[in-house]
Amino acid sequence: MCGISGIFGQNWNPSQLKGMVARQAHRGPDDSGIFIGSTFGLGHNRLSIIDLSPSGHQPMFNYDNSLAIVFNGEIYNYVELRTELSEYPYRSQSDTEVILAAYERWGEACLDHFIGMFAFLLWDGRLNRLFAARDRFGVKPLYYHQQANGTLFAASEIKALHIAGIEPKYNVSMWANYLVLGMYSQGENTFWRDINTLPAGHKLIWQAGHLKITQWYDLAVAIGNRRETRRTEDVEAEYLSLMEENVRLRFRADVSVGINLSGGLDSSLLLNTVQRVQGEGSDVKAFTFITGDPNYDELPWVIQMLERAQHPLVVCSLAAEDVPALAQSVQAYQDEPFGGIPTLAYARVFEQARAHGVVVLLDGQGMDEQWAGYDYYQDVLDNERNEYSQRLIQGMRDKPVKPDCLNPEFRAQANSLMLEQPFKEKLLNLQYRDIRYTKLPRALRFNDRVSMRSSTELREPFLDHRLFELALIQPLERKLVRGEGKIMLRQLARHLLSRGVVEAPKRALQTPQREWLRTSLREWADSMIKSALHSTSGDWFNKADVYNAWQSFCNGEGDNSFYVWQWINLGLIESTMPTLLGGYIGTT
Repeated sequence: MCGISGIFGQNWNPSQLKGMVARQAHRGPDDSGIFIGSTFGLGHNRLSIIDLSPSGHQPMFNYDNSLAIVFNGEIYNYVELRTELSEYPYRSQSDTEVILAAYERWGEACLDHFIGMFAFLLWDGRLNRLFAARDRFGVKPLYYHQQANGTLFAASEIKALHIAGIEPKYNVSMWANYLVLGMYSQGENTFWRDINTLPAGHKLIWQAGHLKITQWYDLAVAIGNRRETRRTEDVEAEYLSLMEENVRLRFRADVSVGINLSGGLDSSLLLNTVQRVQGEGSDVKAFTFITGDPNYDELPWVIQMLERAQHPLVVCSLAAEDVPALAQSVQAYQDEPFGGIPTLAYARVFEQARAHGVVVLLDGQGMDEQWAGYDYYQDVLDNERNEYSQRLIQGMRDKPVKPDCLNPEFRAQANSLMLEQPFKEKLLNLQYRDIRYTKLPRALRFNDRVSMRSSTELREPFLDHRLFELALIQPLERKLVRGEGKIMLRQLARHLLSRGVVEAPKRALQTPQREWLRTSLREWADSMIKSALHSTSGDWFNKADVYNAWQSFCNGEGDNSFYVWQWINLGLIESTMPTLLGGYIGTT
């Protein structure tokens, strides 16, 4: 897990690349490196996870220095690939070098052989071109900006591009999508003008100023017309085997590994799989967060899960008075809007993990998207039209946004949700939406930034393409019945877990955000909203309508705080703008 930077083309100076590397130091505090060639430069920040020796230093070169790479992520099956590619003259024990070996053998098709999370910049000196790629689900980030002269800037985080000279200016249409529709992501666009993200499952070729981006993995294509016809027992056995393999692979590390737990089914299955892989004597540290509110805290369920286990439990507390300073800090690392106080609670987990000497954390992300676990999937059973649910947020029936508080000219810049529906089945289209466009992309972005803020690596064993492909082709009745999701997963869990865990209802992983914003955080929230309304973005709003809606919220109207957090978040970004501009280098 690291930070990567690169500049390709003409008319740039080394200070820009050095600034990019310095700005991403939190992503890799163990080592850094820069290489500057005749028409390109590569920079790297290293968080040492595999092969802690100097042999793992990056930028890394192949045996004849014709290839150079900077890499962020993990190739979990690097041991097996290293055996398959044994003819390559390795000089390290790292998974980074296996990427070079795979590229030597298969070229761009090497991507199909990787099991992992990754973003990399690979300079091919033989062809004088850049080959870059991002993993299937976009666990690891990659942002880029191309100038009019063809020069390309690329980095793990947006702030690195800002410091290199791409001026921080709002992408107004993206902000409109966010404030009008609640969308955090949309294709290659970001919240900042002239800065794009390489979409998940895509690769990039840059050569002599020309840029070509193509998709190398699409879940819809991978599934195609395949639908499950086997017995449930056979599917369960295959799925269980893949779960075990994925957990085993993600324990490959030369540093301490821990697990992040909530009280739900997914965390329980993760813990159970860890114990099946490592044995019941497994004593890896477990982490969970609390807010002091029994209506939200899941500590009793976590304690129940661990009562017969050897795992030491670290409880990470978040109090209301912690929020203002922590929100400011987290926003400075996120670069774009994030998911509210639950994201802050998650940030506490990574802080404590690092403080306890744990550099890698596993969690259970991905099961809800695979097995239709969110409550709004139930809409499929009630909707006879060939449409999917427009709801985007778990646990919320009310519309989460307040477009009526926005000026009509700004509101008109939002793009309607015309997302691809590649399947005949309504449920599959809804799952595909969440995996490719909505739920998963935003969660992965939030999680990457809060983990890297504390220089820790987050690994997600269930976020594996083979598990997704197997789960999605199952018939509806194995995923969803009225009032309950994850049907086959719960059936599998009944063989492995206690009855109370299996039958517990789906609970959105939440904090008392609504209650805190109305009471102890009201003054702070008010100041952030005012910051948003009196900033350069203030013209987007009808200020009187915002104040009225905010007052109604404070008086107890509704159970939805999403739109309030949107306004707060904009205020946070406005207040961190000087940080974005600090050390601004500019272009030559």
